[in-house]
Amino acid sequence: MKKLEEMTLREKIGQMLLCGFEGTASTERVKELIQEHHVGGVIYFARNVENIEQVAALSNEVQQLAAASDTWPLWVSIDQEGGMVARITEGVALMPGQMALAAGAMGEQEGDQALNHEAAYASAYISGRELRALGINLNFAPVLDVNNNSKNPVIGVRSFGESAELVADFGVRAVQGYQDANVVATAKHFPGHGDTSVDSHLDLPTIAHDQARIRSLELVPFVKAIGHGVDAIMSSHIYFPAFEPEKRPATLSKAVLTGLLREELGFDGVIMTDCMEMNAIAVHYGTVAASVMAIEAGADLVLISHRMDLQLGAIDAIEQAVQDGRISEARIDASVARLLALKTRRGLVGAQPASAASEALATEAHRAVAQRLSEASVTLVKDEQGLLPLRRVRTLAITVAAAVSSGVDEAYAASSLGAALADRGLEVVDRVLPLAAVADEHAAVLAEAAAADVAQIVIGTYNARFHAPQGELLRALQALGKPLIVVALRVPYDLLELPADASTFVAAYESRPLALQSTARCLLGELPMKGRLPVSLSDAFPAGWRWEGNA
Repeated sequence: MKKLEEMTLREKIGQMLLCGFEGTASTERVKELIQEHHVGGVIYFARNVENIEQVAALSNEVQQLAAASDTWPLWVSIDQEGGMVARITEGVALMPGQMALAAGAMGEQEGDQALNHEAAYASAYISGRELRALGINLNFAPVLDVNNNSKNPVIGVRSFGESAELVADFGVRAVQGYQDANVVATAKHFPGHGDTSVDSHLDLPTIAHDQARIRSLELVPFVKAIGHGVDAIMSSHIYFPAFEPEKRPATLSKAVLTGLLREELGFDGVIMTDCMEMNAIAVHYGTVAASVMAIEAGADLVLISHRMDLQLGAIDAIEQAVQDGRISEARIDASVARLLALKTRRGLVGAQPASAASEALATEAHRAVAQRLSEASVTLVKDEQGLLPLRRVRTLAITVAAAVSSGVDEAYAASSLGAALADRGLEVVDRVLPLAAVADEHAAVLAEAAAADVAQIVIGTYNARFHAPQGELLRALQALGKPLIVVALRVPYDLLELPADASTFVAAYESRPLALQSTARCLLGELPMKGRLPVSLSDAFPAGWRWEGNA
């Protein structure tokens, strides 16, 4: 394993690339990336995951390839935020997402009692322990974006909430949890992705606030994380004109990455990019050219998640930029030194092989924590007609399910709210409605709901805020005059799409099986709904709200 001063320029540049690949085992392509191009690490997506045994084997395979070529151990990275953004969902104790964690913790706060942030630490520490057992040493979490825009299509429940201080406090404890488990914590998406109405996977968003506003809100969690020693920060593909004189996203802005993050805020850890194949970068700048620009801006680690031609093109382009004098080799050395120091600090050198038989995986204690945190999160926003707990009568249960993978979501429609209610003994007509089919299935669902033997209706919505057919279906169901209970299975902002006379609304924050089970128990009155809203839905339903009855 070579020291920095022994590496060739090409080897050093390779350390600055984090690459994705297809398949669930190491291939000739993976071998080439590691042994011929000396990449610093790999990233796992759902496409790389079959089960925990396979993940552990894959982690060992890629590390063995690195060892055989006398290069440094690899970053093995993943997006395992918890909740709706998780690549490994079976064989681990999958934790609730960040907004659900905040809702549960806020629900425990009464009066002047200090808010307890231990849910964030416990969740991150357990997730970190389990990831490390599978050979994964870098997690793209926590999300430190302050979600104060109800039209944000990409952050939402991935954020702890709309309060900068709350996000900062929860975020710091999550950072500590991951790093105590010896997994790199990556605070994202700097300087903040919470107040956008455009998904950077699809286009280039702009946050036009002035510096004073950004410093008082978006930057607050990152400043606190830096003060508590966060290992890594991921840049956002967002244009901040208050800091960047040219129209460049943060990832490509020297003013943001070097001037603001490195020099002003004093961050001396690893700066990494979000994926350079996202449209905000690829369409406007080109992935290969932008990889050079990102390093010029101050990035240490460039993430290219999919195409090998772009990965190799980036290495070539960076090497050419050094040879042309556009980037100094000293600049490359500074990043590589930072990366190797973090690999050493996080114990990549001499690490034990991954093992799916590890005693750290999905233990009874870990699963109990996940269940407790999930059950605490369910939030009763309103129940004006007293429709809860559900009556033990024949119930149509509709689950709107995401069925298409996007930039951050993996397809997930394996469970339903109806099945969770049926498991608790309720007589259910279970209807799973793919998100893309809501409009086409409108008439059929309405006919089912109008049937004489259906006494009440429960519908689990999924981002209805961004999907007009769900709002139309909600209004039609309400017009039937039957008891209608609406459960938001993603963003709680779905309340804003309800008909004015809808009486009952519950925020569940996610539609993973554990969340559905917790929600079913709460709907049936087996558990109290203790969560509080981490975001404001309206003046009548502010952050911190929980329905306490009509009195």
